[in-house]
Amino acid sequence: MRTVDLRSDTVTRPSAKMREAMYKAEVGDDVYGEDPTVNKLEEIAAHAVGKEAGLFVCSGTMGNLLALLAHCGRGDEVIVGSESHIVVHEQGGVAALGSIHPRMVPTQPDGTMRLDEVRESINPDDIHAARTKLLCLENTWHGIPVGLDYMTEACELAHANELKVHLDGARIFNAACALGVSAGTVAADCDTVQFCFSKGLAAPMGSALCGDKDFIKYARRLRKMVGGGMRQVGIIAAAGIVALETMVERLAEDHANARILADGLSNMDGLTVFSEAVHTNMVFLKVNRPGCTNSDLLQRMAERGVIGGEEGKHGIRLVTHYGITEDDVKEALLQIQNSLAEIGERAVAVSNPT
Repeated sequence: MRTVDLRSDTVTRPSAKMREAMYKAEVGDDVYGEDPTVNKLEEIAAHAVGKEAGLFVCSGTMGNLLALLAHCGRGDEVIVGSESHIVVHEQGGVAALGSIHPRMVPTQPDGTMRLDEVRESINPDDIHAARTKLLCLENTWHGIPVGLDYMTEACELAHANELKVHLDGARIFNAACALGVSAGTVAADCDTVQFCFSKGLAAPMGSALCGDKDFIKYARRLRKMVGGGMRQVGIIAAAGIVALETMVERLAEDHANARILADGLSNMDGLTVFSEAVHTNMVFLKVNRPGCTNSDLLQRMAERGVIGGEEGKHGIRLVTHYGITEDDVKEALLQIQNSLAEIGERAVAVSNPT
């Protein structure tokens, strides 16, 4: 049976060019700074987001953790969105491992935080209060690109209050594509930024943490402390180089396919599709048919070869990515329609037993 996996853009497979580059990669011991392929990747990654230096890390979660550990000390406070990835999906690592207090500001439907609420959350210089040291932003958030004006205003507010700004830019290249600018422009006013190679860029693993040279020097030390020191990892870094060289421009294809998917789903009875929020590669929807849940639909879809994910109050999440073609999207639409029809038929049978 044909399978269309739309759970996440993390399910991608490395391209043939990536596999070839991995096979041929020149390697060394990266903990000693002697892996030439990693060194090259870190340089390219930093340049891509407009920063002085970069650090190759295992994952986006590790990149964010290292950033907060480097910016904040024990007992310091970070201002962060209540529905940010750092708060919701990283197991509270900043508190558990860094003894850093998260000051949560409500995340708005567009992925921003109200700047007046951010301002009010900055503690005064008072011995009774934790020292506010950092503001964390996220772009994209649930597939929504955060606008450049907001990024600038948020960073100006933070810097005026002597705070640093870290950007969780796991999908920053999707944001840049949607906004029609470079990733460096998106991150321009932020002090540090983390982005993932293993999502839309389709590399098998890894992320980059970027900032100025002194910051990255310290973050590299912290990486070793948390067990992130890697050895002949140029084998993996080689795929990241190819990802930056070949996968950035093609993100527009994923965005176009997500729009086709959203438009097709919007024409189906029994679904509420949040099509106005589709700017990049994510589509969110909910089942609005009595007696049918999101989980019911996901189960029927999976039986027909279409795999989606459930995102709590956000409903069902479908993500387009490298390896998903327009034909795959059309197949997914057909099978989702068939799944809805099957659910409807079973509901009628239950309500009208023979």
